[in-house]
Amino acid sequence: MRQLIRVFWGPRPEPIESVTERWRRTVEELAALLPAASRSWGRVHPDPPETKIIPDAAGLLAALRAVQQAPDWWEELGTGLRLLGTGAPGWEVEVSGLAGGSAEFVLQSLVVALQSPGDEAPADLGGRLLTRLALIWEPDFGDATDDDILDALEDAGFSIGDPFIGRSGYLSPGRAALVPDALGARIEPLPDGGVVLHVAAADDQAVVVAANEQLRRAGALEPLPRPLARPRL
Repeated sequence: MRQLIRVFWGPRPEPIESVTERWRRTVEELAALLPAASRSWGRVHPDPPETKIIPDAAGLLAALRAVQQAPDWWEELGTGLRLLGTGAPGWEVEVSGLAGGSAEFVLQSLVVALQSPGDEAPADLGGRLLTRLALIWEPDFGDATDDDILDALEDAGFSIGDPFIGRSGYLSPGRAALVPDALGARIEPLPDGGVVLHVAAADDQAVVVAANEQLRRAGALEPLPRPLARPRL
């Protein structure tokens, strides 16, 4: 089974050391929540082969600096990195991030793609990981979802790249203030004023679509205005 846990935000230039610390905390949380998928790590390059990496502060800083030294690196876009964690048979986690940039038309992001055998991953894993990513990356919005939910949302008229939520979703403080009282979700408040909404079980695509439609009508899923000028709505 494949799950996606994703967070997105607008331009937020920051030193490479700050981005490194966010990456370090992310890998630390993945190791705690997904020990079966994070026994060893590799760095995924545009061209094979993958290279091994020790994802501590020094290893991550070196990897990010290597990206910035590439001839095609564009500072405004941000610094991208892809890591692949492996472990027990059938378990794999890929982490892709783009952070520290100031681009006006490209969202910054951190995406975790988890592959697990059958239904062995705990049902609430995506929501728990989303909460941790929201605390680490301070995004504008995010979701814990899968391919079936993404297909259902696309069929309902939601565009890939625009804000929406999955089984769980994160909304930054400005969006959280617009969440309707009648939304059928468990609301987990976070210290930054944002919320994680826990909406549905894995197979309840209709419930997820209905929740997104409520949030869209309330204005909580408005895209960040273009050109992008701030990290959050």
